[in-house]
Amino acid sequence: MSKAHPPELKKFTDKKLPLKLNGGRCGQGILWGFHPFMNLVMDECVEMATSGQENNIGMVVMPGNRIILLEALEGV
Repeated sequence: MSKAHPPELKKFTDKKLPLKLNGGRCGQGILWGFHPFMNLVMDECVEMATSGQENNIGMVVMPGNRIILLEALEGV
């Protein structure tokens, strides 16, 4: 059985990343840290509501099992 590899997120540290979460939630923030199970610590996090309203959240921990998609807005 193959061993699971931790996510290769180090190159995204200190970069602004948009996130798509299950339940239809979206947001973006600056990746501050991460855990091998892909729990992310995001700073300056903003939730994009479906109404178009942006909610400033600040620093949050995003559980890895909730993340559907993330991508870099800046070059790595």
